[in-house]
Amino acid sequence: MVGVVGFAAWAASNAFEASYRDPAVIDGVKQEFAIFPVETTGEIFVAEFDGGIVGWGARENTRNYISDLWVHPDHQGKGIGKALLHHLCELMKGEGLETARLDTHAKNSGAIRLYERCGFKIIWHGIEFAKSMGVPLEKVHLQKQLVED
Repeated sequence: MVGVVGFAAWAASNAFEASYRDPAVIDGVKQEFAIFPVETTGEIFVAEFDGGIVGWGARENTRNYISDLWVHPDHQGKGIGKALLHHLCELMKGEGLETARLDTHAKNSGAIRLYERCGFKIIWHGIEFAKSMGVPLEKVHLQKQLVED
């Protein structure tokens, strides 16, 4: 279900340009979501509603990096993403980490609004190659201070 929710959220996004909707790109992304829960070396946290997974967040690669935050389109706008983000940040803060980091597509305005409302600030804007999609993407990196100076 983690892969299904992630792919549904990705597919519903209006952040991607038409060139990213190539069937080969879509199939590759769908496959990446399907294998992520099995192959990740990080941690995955899920949000459940009525016995099913409706959203999830993951930490992968470095302890203060949120690699994924996905909410099924049918459940967006209900505070699930905010709750997952808050949980991940509190976990990191409890581990003594000073900052939390994440990134998203620069045109993903809904996600950026959520992140900024939760205290994240854009610290970088540029082009990065998306391994899962096999294409370059316009991205933003965001960071949040977890510990006050």
